[in-house]
Amino acid sequence: MKERPGNIFTFHDEMLLKEDKEKMIKQRAIAIWITGLSGSGKTTIAKILERKLYEKGHLTQLLDGDNVRDGLNNNLGFTAEDRAENIRRIAEVNKLFVQCGVITINCFVSPTTEIRESARRIIGPEHFVEVFVDTPLEICESRDVKGLYKKARNGEIKNFTGIDAPFERPKNPTVIIKTADQTPEESTDQLFDHIYPKIKYA
Repeated sequence: MKERPGNIFTFHDEMLLKEDKEKMIKQRAIAIWITGLSGSGKTTIAKILERKLYEKGHLTQLLDGDNVRDGLNNNLGFTAEDRAENIRRIAEVNKLFVQCGVITINCFVSPTTEIRESARRIIGPEHFVEVFVDTPLEICESRDVKGLYKKARNGEIKNFTGIDAPFERPKNPTVIIKTADQTPEESTDQLFDHIYPKIKYA
C-alpha cells in the first residue's frame, strides 16, 4: 500500500452519510456488477434495466467499457496490469456514486476472479451485486456486431478475452443470467426481480 502524502487530510466524519442521501432520493444504493464475455448481452440488459428503474423513479448511473475507456481510462490498454487498473478506477467511482445514494449499473468483462474481488472490496461487499451473464462463446461470436472476435481470430487484436486471454467464470455470483434461453427483456426482468427488494426504500 502506498504511503499517504503528508498534504492529504480526510474529512469523512464531517460529510453527510450515504443514508442521508438515500433518504432524500428514496432509494437504497447498490453497485450492480454485470460480468460476462464480450457480446454476452451485458450492455443490452444494463440499458433495459436502467430504463426500467428510471420509469419507477430511481436515480441510476450506467458505466460500461466504452464510455469509461473513452474518458476516465483513455490512457489504459488491455494488458493484465491495465485491466486491473481499469477496474480499480471504476470501482472507486462506484464507491463515490454509492456514497451519493445512486444505483450504479456496471457492465464490464472483468475477466478474472481477482479483478472482480478487488472491485468488491473497494465498493464494499454489502453494496456489491455480482451478475454473471452466462452466454456461450459461440453465441457471443455470432452477435459480434463490432467485429472484435473476427479481428481477434485474425490476430489483429491481442489479449482478447475468450480467444487468447482467459475468462474465469464467477464461482458464487449473486445472479446468473442465461441469455441463450431467454429474450433481453426476460433476462432484465430476472435481474430486476432480484435487485428491486434491495433498492426499494421502506
